[in-house]
Amino acid sequence: METENAYQPEPLTVTSTTTDDATVVAVAGEIDHNTAGPLIQALDLGELGAPPRVVIDMRDVTFMDSSGINVLLTAYRDLTPTGWLRLAGAQNSVMRTVELVGVDMVIPCYPTLTDALAA
Repeated sequence: METENAYQPEPLTVTSTTTDDATVVAVAGEIDHNTAGPLIQALDLGELGAPPRVVIDMRDVTFMDSSGINVLLTAYRDLTPTGWLRLAGAQNSVMRTVELVGVDMVIPCYPTLTDALAA
């Protein structure tokens, strides 16, 4: 049986830029099991400067499930021995997921990218 209206997740786009002392990883779309690959690649230690200082700009993330939570926690574990990870600008629906599972108690979260970079 074919379904014409089968759900297709919004593709995830990830763009990395470097500021004076941090890498900003801007993410747009849905973070789930099928789309997380580009974010995982962008947070690879080999792709980041030393020490790794990373802000994930989440203002254009429209959905995140447990796969996204796992990506964030793995990145935090990998980056924090010598650097840091911060989240910025998550929409209310995404921030609710982050708060429900307690990620905001582990990874610092900021309302804007400017706030995260200035912290």
